[in-house]
Amino acid sequence: MQAHHERSLARPGAGSAAGPGIRGSGVQLLGLAVFLGASALVAWLGAQATLNNVEGWYATADKAPWSPPNWVFGPVWTLLYTAMAVAAWLVWRSGAERFKPALIAYEIQLMLNLSWTPVFFGLYPVMGTAALWLGLVIFIALTVAVAVTVLYFGPISRTAGLLLLPYISWLVFAASLNWWAALHN
Repeated sequence: MQAHHERSLARPGAGSAAGPGIRGSGVQLLGLAVFLGASALVAWLGAQATLNNVEGWYATADKAPWSPPNWVFGPVWTLLYTAMAVAAWLVWRSGAERFKPALIAYEIQLMLNLSWTPVFFGLYPVMGTAALWLGLVIFIALTVAVAVTVLYFGPISRTAGLLLLPYISWLVFAASLNWWAALHN
């Protein structure tokens, strides 16, 4: 059930482009599956760049003293990717007038998210420390893009906006790890 403020932002009589009233439950579930699938694809592609390097150069890298064990990253990112997908789905299904720009902001942050892993992990053996600094620039851009996405999502669906806040917190934390790595490797 949508909150009152979320219903009031939906376009009355929205056509096939949006709206839970227009789409049946099967379409709603398919939409959720598409958003979850897109997040899973980004996660999988990122994992491909990570797997070869976590046990390679990164195993002996100088890491921040506050860096968690490597096994923490998989579950955290899984939760974050799931929350991102659900947030995007809530915005999509709302049929709100500004759902398209909100989803464009979402797509931009997803592409920035996808670009960080191959830069940080994959390019380090080729570029050295420059890859880590480039990774930090991407992280900063990603954090800004997610903040913009929250600003778009929040007025459409408060829940969607709130679902992205742990993501921003994690990005700030992970950027501190990237910063340390760039300074010390």
